[in-house]
Amino acid sequence: MDFGLVLQTDPPASAVVGLMRRAERNGFRYGWTFDSAVLWQEPFVIYSQILEHTTKLRVGPMVTNPGTRTWEVTASTFATLNDMFGNRTVCGIGRGDSAMRVAGRRPNTLARLGEAIDVIRDLAEGREALVDGNPIRIPWIKDGKLPVWMAAYGPKALALAGQKADGFILQLADPFLTEWMVKAVRQAAADAGRDPDAITVCVAAPAYVTADDSPEAVAHAREQCRWFGGMVGNHVADLVAKYGEHSELVPEELTAYIKNRQGYDYSHHGRADNPSTDFVPDGIVDRFCLLGPAEAHIEKLRRLRELGVDQFAVYAMHDAREATIDAYGERVIRAINA
Repeated sequence: MDFGLVLQTDPPASAVVGLMRRAERNGFRYGWTFDSAVLWQEPFVIYSQILEHTTKLRVGPMVTNPGTRTWEVTASTFATLNDMFGNRTVCGIGRGDSAMRVAGRRPNTLARLGEAIDVIRDLAEGREALVDGNPIRIPWIKDGKLPVWMAAYGPKALALAGQKADGFILQLADPFLTEWMVKAVRQAAADAGRDPDAITVCVAAPAYVTADDSPEAVAHAREQCRWFGGMVGNHVADLVAKYGEHSELVPEELTAYIKNRQGYDYSHHGRADNPSTDFVPDGIVDRFCLLGPAEAHIEKLRRLRELGVDQFAVYAMHDAREATIDAYGERVIRAINA
């Protein structure tokens, strides 16, 4: 199993680069960041520094979207980084949550997202593609390679990931929901005539390693990670609005917890002190995240690996970023890949 580190690009950028270097030294193979131009610094500028100061780490957004940049700009940016540092990027992409909504726009449609996946990949790998009906090819690209991984939750998005994407990003670590969603993606791939096993599965969620399993230690970890249930709740609210509260198409294990959700303040997006997450119950934090001593992380990761997960990406938006990175390197990654 591969491991990734997910960060927000808060200033100073040097701190982001330093944490990514620390992650690589500890055996992480991927470095991801949020991509929301109003809330954080521009990630692609920072990727160039991460790539310059690491040797093998692969980088990319978790996730970008088709609406905040034109597709030829997105493709050219990835291709430039790959030309400079040797095909070490991955394009994580989705409909867009904070990046679109903070700017007063609605998330992109799945139809637009599906078209963007094909166009961005083709352009970044040197092939011709239609952009707004015009044939475009970036002539200087030679031997470019850009895997495109799609984030999804709902049935139509999962189907699109199976039909189009090179990888599937699931932003929660609940084994029941992971099994359900991975099966949906792989079935859609098979139905589209693709090899379902060729799709990389990446589960991303907060991880907080505690010194012991005392109630006090776990409670603190839980509070540091409760924000994640609020972030996922934005996407779940979209699903409930589309499919209803009790739909056979979406498991209640995913949707039921947002019944007391009253809104969301994006100025605290992804922050441990987010006040918009009081509706998130303890059980959801425990299911969606990895909390407790290293042994608890190892046990859950082995279960996820059995379900077909190829990478676990650690969201490190809490007060123990360095300690968690080091604990994963010293105990978790070694145990999983022994």
